[in-house]
Amino acid sequence: MKLALPKGPLQGGTADLLRQAGLGVSEYGNGSRSYRPKCDSSSGLFAKVFHEKDIAIQVAIGNYDLGICRLDWVDELMIKYRSDAVVKIGDLGFGRRTLFVAVAGSAGDCSLESLRDSSDSLRIVSEYPNLAEAFALKQRLRRFRIFPVWGSAESFPPENAELAIVVGTSTDSLRERGLTPVTIVLESSACLIANRASLEEKDLGHVLTCLSRGRVEDSGNVEPIEAGAEREGQRSGPRESLVFLALPDGHQQPHTIGLLNRAGLTVEGYNAGKPTRSPRLDIDGVRVKVIRPQDMPLQVANGNFDLAITGKDWVSDHRARFPVSPVEELLDLGYGKVKIVAVVSNHVPVSSTADLRKTRRGAALRVASEYVNIADKYTHDNHLAPYKIIPTWGASEAFLPEDADVLIENTETGSTIAKNDLKIIDTLFESTACLIGNSDALSRPEKKDGIARIVETLRRGVEAAPDS
Repeated sequence: MKLALPKGPLQGGTADLLRQAGLGVSEYGNGSRSYRPKCDSSSGLFAKVFHEKDIAIQVAIGNYDLGICRLDWVDELMIKYRSDAVVKIGDLGFGRRTLFVAVAGSAGDCSLESLRDSSDSLRIVSEYPNLAEAFALKQRLRRFRIFPVWGSAESFPPENAELAIVVGTSTDSLRERGLTPVTIVLESSACLIANRASLEEKDLGHVLTCLSRGRVEDSGNVEPIEAGAEREGQRSGPRESLVFLALPDGHQQPHTIGLLNRAGLTVEGYNAGKPTRSPRLDIDGVRVKVIRPQDMPLQVANGNFDLAITGKDWVSDHRARFPVSPVEELLDLGYGKVKIVAVVSNHVPVSSTADLRKTRRGAALRVASEYVNIADKYTHDNHLAPYKIIPTWGASEAFLPEDADVLIENTETGSTIAKNDLKIIDTLFESTACLIGNSDALSRPEKKDGIARIVETLRRGVEAAPDS
């Protein structure tokens, strides 16, 4: 019997559930990093840890009999891929949050009625593109466009999107992020899901009974969302001469702060660990947003940003899908060095891509990666057909060897790969942080001087690096 467990915020509540259920799963809890927690051999249970977004997919395709994840990710999958393969067994009582539609705090009338009456094309940004589209269709919005992102959707309004569909626990948590709620999409919490074929063909009764008995409740009360709230103010668009710059959150942020400091730039609110989503740069005519590096190439290509600091790995993934994209690499920033590599289990008798090609037999090669376009290009260029690409949202090492044959991953030292009993068989390319720009914006008279000033200022920061 195979159980998919969530990595991240749900780990603590899920660990409590498993303990109270008496299922004998150890080495799993808050802060644990093992992808394969130990299970009591008498339980007949095999457990593996995934990023929460991947669990509904793994259960739907039958790789796992049972899974624990939040309801919002289940609905995000099922609203597009309508199937009875996933069965919602029940609410587990913890990890509660709300998915809601929000506008910028500076927006004016933000009622549903005003959105329906709008003749403008409304840009909707979200990690939940399927739920976002379903919301827009249900509300009969006249014109809309969906912008899928990896995260940080709250960064985009009002300049780069009119609406954001985001998660939160209260109206106060929204307003702290500079947003005003419009309406609720759904209430979500951790839930137990099952593969329908597994329910029909396997005896899951004991585990289901144990998990039902171990159900836990969140401590404390969650403030309810107040839907339909409005604020005074005017919706304002950017002036044509403004330059929009995207800075990265996450592990690239400390290195980017160092670059900006060396360049003599002050960015108020761009602090390590918890940046403001719209910090202030001490250059007139420049607006800054903090978003995920994964989203930057597409957002620059779409014209939402003129410049962005991201990784060459994400630029390569973007170009693998859009070869004629207007995204240009303007400056190698030198930090964030990683290698993009092909990885297999140590127990697979291959040591190169050529070996992998020679040993291909029968079933399609399963290739897992966050870099879905790079992975597709790698398998195609190396004649590894038949193959199928398995998109992941992180914790990718967990997929090998049971749920994928090859992993396309980034690594700095290779230590995490070795620790998970995996080995590198090929290096696709090396990646560093880089400054990218929109080629159309670079040629626009009202923007090009401002863009050139930023590029040259950052170039000085690169040249002032200790190892330059």
